[in-house]
Amino acid sequence: MSEYLALIYEDEAGFETASEETLNRIMMGHNEFGEQNGAALRGGNALQPSMSATSLRRDASGKLVVTDGPFAETKEALGGYYLIEASDLDQAIAIASQIPAEFGGVEVRPIRVFD
Repeated sequence: MSEYLALIYEDEAGFETASEETLNRIMMGHNEFGEQNGAALRGGNALQPSMSATSLRRDASGKLVVTDGPFAETKEALGGYYLIEASDLDQAIAIASQIPAEFGGVEVRPIRVFD
């Protein structure tokens, strides 16, 4: 079995303007996803909005520069993730395709294993 990270990218503005009914429907979708795929899930979390991020970079001299805000301004931001165990990419995609991402999409990436 291999592990895959399903990264959930969505337009944060959708959540800011969504009705309570929409937010409840999305949460129910995540709960159902967890119930239906619990055996394959190794972890997952929702993230605070991207404006709560702190970015770390090194300048040309190697000095650490810490700034408030996300690494890059984008329309869709990383809002959460699930760590999935699957036999292959096709199975990981089948599982990840069930993730509610009403305001964006999901990216599936294999976990790199170092020997």
